[in-house]
Amino acid sequence: MKSMTGYAFAPWQDENISLSVEIKGYNNRFLDVQVFLPPFLSSLEPGIREYLSGRFRRGKIEINIRFKEHNAKVSVAVNHEAVRAYGEAIAVLAGELKLDEKPSLSVLLGMEGVLDIEKNRDDDRYQKIIEPVLKAASNQFEAERIREGSHTETDILSNIAKIESLTTTVTGFVPLMETAFQENLRTRFTELAGDRIDENRILTETAVLLVKYTIAEELSRLSSHLQEFRAEAERNPSPGKKLDFLCQEINREINTIGSKTPNLEVSRAVVDMKDALENIREQLRNVE
Repeated sequence: MKSMTGYAFAPWQDENISLSVEIKGYNNRFLDVQVFLPPFLSSLEPGIREYLSGRFRRGKIEINIRFKEHNAKVSVAVNHEAVRAYGEAIAVLAGELKLDEKPSLSVLLGMEGVLDIEKNRDDDRYQKIIEPVLKAASNQFEAERIREGSHTETDILSNIAKIESLTTTVTGFVPLMETAFQENLRTRFTELAGDRIDENRILTETAVLLVKYTIAEELSRLSSHLQEFRAEAERNPSPGKKLDFLCQEINREINTIGSKTPNLEVSRAVVDMKDALENIREQLRNVE
């Protein structure tokens, strides 16, 4: 079982490049990968997104890659049309103001668009540099999610054990409840008919009440759901969605048990079951 929250940071540098990969994870119903890159690395985004989508199945994941190249090769070109346009505009303005002045080189070089500066970029080279750092950060991120998930799993299964124990307790009351139905009916018939009690009638009415109020089937289904919950948590590395569904089924059976029986001890057990289940559902919000 893995948590959806986590954090990882992996730096790397050499004499020419400073690189860092930061990953943050948050709760989310589905997988949502957000990649933040310097603009000149934007062509690498699809590959990074695909890599993360292959490693993680659920949660909001933010990855921030910072890349700085200290001695990158630069190409500089002069935009002659821009230079001429600026020179002509300055000459016109000087004429209107009756100034005998020509634009200096430093002034022209400060004008926007006069110099076209482009760093020589090699996407394949950048990808090879980033890949191992991305993998290291992802490994660290996954280890953190597993560590948190282990604590969450322990807490969830302890609450499952609590519900299982309460289910056993409630099951022990079923024969007593059936006997109580029969005794209540016998008392009512005695009040109405005195000594002329029809045992067959009592048995028939008891059977009708048991069909209406028995919780044996609900207890059986509840036990089955709890077993499936444990099995899913053990065999599925990303069980969050399936366990969410099983919680809904478990909740349905607990509610039905509570509504069908007037027994005080069973009602108390149902309240404790609901409390344990709510703790489980709260924890599952952070499970992948």
